[in-house]
Amino acid sequence: MKKENIIKLFKTFQAIEPEPKGELDYTNPFTLLIAVLLSAQATDIGVNKATPALFAAADTPEKMRALGEDKIRDYIKTIGLFNTKAKNIYKLSQILIDEHNSEVPQDRDILVTLPGVGRKTANVVLSMAFGIPTIAVDTHIFRVSNRTGLAKGKNPDQVEAKLEKVVPDEFKFHAHHWMILHGRYICKARKPDCGNCPVYDLCAFKDKSA
Repeated sequence: MKKENIIKLFKTFQAIEPEPKGELDYTNPFTLLIAVLLSAQATDIGVNKATPALFAAADTPEKMRALGEDKIRDYIKTIGLFNTKAKNIYKLSQILIDEHNSEVPQDRDILVTLPGVGRKTANVVLSMAFGIPTIAVDTHIFRVSNRTGLAKGKNPDQVEAKLEKVVPDEFKFHAHHWMILHGRYICKARKPDCGNCPVYDLCAFKDKSA
């Protein structure tokens, strides 16, 4: 996609939603980290149904460790992969206490060493909790990037690297959320709503409908 079209694309997104927000509920960097971890292979709606009770009981690493793995599992048993996620949350909390003064690190390389935390999760936390411009490539962003021609790649890492290069600095902070919203509600996986797409004329998707 040409540079002028990239600018037009993001200006269009900006006009529609000047201050896009994530759809996960959280109260601090720690609960955000847990919510994003839980959202892997699960919906934000499903996560938001489970986390109010969990976060009311444990909104710090110390409280989460005190709950123990079994009780954490009880709180999140409606979420996919809850056994593994409960184990990771407990271990993660212990590591934050022992090695990071109970604080969520503001460093991607450190974040990805935590149990259950991948690059996407780390990028979301850095952006939403600490205001660090990052682009976390989930399934929506991967799809939108490839379909539109904005940043084509065979895997999320390739797409992320290209997005870092082509997205203008003025749009980088919100680019992640704009693209997620577009992929979630317009550029859907099975039936993209091309008829209501605000960037239809800029999109290179060969199978787009009128």
